[in-house]
Amino acid sequence: MEKINKIRFKLNKIYYNLFIDKYNKSINFNFPENVNRWDLIMKIIKFYNFKSYLEIGCDDDYSFKKIDVPDKTGVDPYSGGNFKGTSDEFFLQNKKKFDCIFIDGLHEYDQVCKDLDNSLNCINEGGIIFLHDALPANVHQQAVPRYKIIWNGDVWKSIVYFRTRNDCDIVTCKIDHGVSIVRKIPNKDLLNININNFKNLKFEDFYNNYQRYLRVIDYDVIFNYLEK
Repeated sequence: MEKINKIRFKLNKIYYNLFIDKYNKSINFNFPENVNRWDLIMKIIKFYNFKSYLEIGCDDDYSFKKIDVPDKTGVDPYSGGNFKGTSDEFFLQNKKKFDCIFIDGLHEYDQVCKDLDNSLNCINEGGIIFLHDALPANVHQQAVPRYKIIWNGDVWKSIVYFRTRNDCDIVTCKIDHGVSIVRKIPNKDLLNININNFKNLKFEDFYNNYQRYLRVIDYDVIFNYLEK
């Protein structure tokens, strides 16, 4: 993880609240305390007997070390994983395809869109992509530039954009700050909204529409979705 700079955080907060967004309502998602992102990933890996795994953004291997598959690749420019570099650098040289991909890198709209596009290009048929930090509780957690320790970034805006595309199907599981599940199949529930620039969406848009925008489902019904 990038080192925390307290002075920069304070300046970012002032800038964000003055010029970008200061919506003051919050959402209590009541995430289950005993279910983490790696629990969902391993549950699906075991169910489908996946053999290969790619993780973008390993940090200190919190998730990466818990994933049990014969072939796994972890990408991080700072720590963890087994490929030292950015996701862009990894995908430029990558020749492999994977059964399962977990995206938890830089939580900013442009980068998430690139990571998701690149992942769709190297996922095996029938494979699944996971995307972390989809459900921020308040405007502070989703602010870009970042100014909070607990930070989801604006990952959610990327999901809204991909939900309007025909080439993938997405739901978001209500666990561990939100984990979106992306499959490279025709979109079964196309999000039809008229937005020119998804990056300019505000937290108020998320607050009022997150269930429809991100197609939120509970953990205990995840296989009902996957088996359809």
